[in-house]
Amino acid sequence: MKILVLGSGAREHAIILALRAEDTQHEIFAAPGNAGIAQDATLVALDQLDGGAVTTFANENGIDLVMIGPEAPLVAGVADALRERGIPVFGPGKAAAQLEGSKAYAKRIMDAAGVPTGRAVRAASIADVEAAFDDLGSPYVVKADGLAAGKGVIVTDDRAAALAHAEQYLPAGPVLVEEFLSGPEVSLFFLSDGDTVRPLSPAQDFKRAYDGDAGPNTGGMGAYSPLPWLADQFGSEQEFVAEVTETVALPVIRQMDAEGTPFIGLLYAGLILTPAGIKVIEFNARFGDPETQVVLPRLRTPLSELLLAAASGNLEDQPQPDFSDDVAITVVLASEGYPEAPQTGRQIAGLAAAAAIDGVRLVHAATAGPDAPGGDLVATGGRVLNVVATGTDFASARARAYEAMGLIDLDGGHFRTDIAARVAE
Repeated sequence: MKILVLGSGAREHAIILALRAEDTQHEIFAAPGNAGIAQDATLVALDQLDGGAVTTFANENGIDLVMIGPEAPLVAGVADALRERGIPVFGPGKAAAQLEGSKAYAKRIMDAAGVPTGRAVRAASIADVEAAFDDLGSPYVVKADGLAAGKGVIVTDDRAAALAHAEQYLPAGPVLVEEFLSGPEVSLFFLSDGDTVRPLSPAQDFKRAYDGDAGPNTGGMGAYSPLPWLADQFGSEQEFVAEVTETVALPVIRQMDAEGTPFIGLLYAGLILTPAGIKVIEFNARFGDPETQVVLPRLRTPLSELLLAAASGNLEDQPQPDFSDDVAITVVLASEGYPEAPQTGRQIAGLAAAAAIDGVRLVHAATAGPDAPGGDLVATGGRVLNVVATGTDFASARARAYEAMGLIDLDGGHFRTDIAARVAE
């Protein structure tokens, strides 16, 4: 197939690597891509938010499938422009993408579908926020209603810090103050064609910037898959996935279809396992980052077949996705100052040596080519790259990942040293 992948991050690079791993040799384009993606796809100078430009390129180049990676093009309606011209696209239209684009919309859908989630109050002023704090209590959870690149959420016992976070986002519109839910978190992806869903394998990510879940929330500093400890509570990972499918994914998909906004693409369910049962923290309308980096390396079913079936409305004809028994972990290398004020433009060395380790792949998130041929790449953002390692057990996968990370040099760069440490023990 000829496949166009929109996006420039590690999620998109992981998707392209999964497509490249298939027996079929696809012709893959990426817009705009990054220095790592350039090694595995043809980069195209397209504005990924311009539906007209994306559609024109797809038509003129005979693209068989468009895969939209990030949330911004989805919320901008790029999928709608492609569907209007009959081009298969994996990603929800603008209306359905509000499931991620608006936390308040997602809560309304969950309520209408009877999906278990925490209480939430929509607050349009600081006075509303204060009243919600008094009602819901501490720890305080405040979420920006719109897109915030994974940085719009604060969970804290510090009331002043929670109020400051609300003040930061209130100028853009109301914020959500939510009930604090405690328990282990799980990310679970569902492919959807608007009617049928197919679950992938669960993963767990690490949102806080530093070891021991300290520091501010980030877009994610690492992840691992599968989650063997789910068997302690649910009997098996498969039973857990079946329960979430029946109580979360299918009710949401059916509710959105009933409202005339069918969800075609990737439904990301951010879940928490509370003493009262599974509850939804949030939904995203695309593959999660960094969880994609550990879920897709374990996928045996050709990813392209699943994406095209969902985009074409034929997901029911696809069997349940099959996964390897291997484990995968990823560790994120971040720039100095991330997430508050990342320092960019610094050179990255040691990539070839790191990539040479057996069972390790490097997935680029924010890198650019050198100014001179043969030079080092440079960091262009906060989360720079992912070291992904696979193995037969978590101890060996962690050893490979951290051996590789130790060979990479980025001045001021930082990473967590405790990714998957507990499950490895």
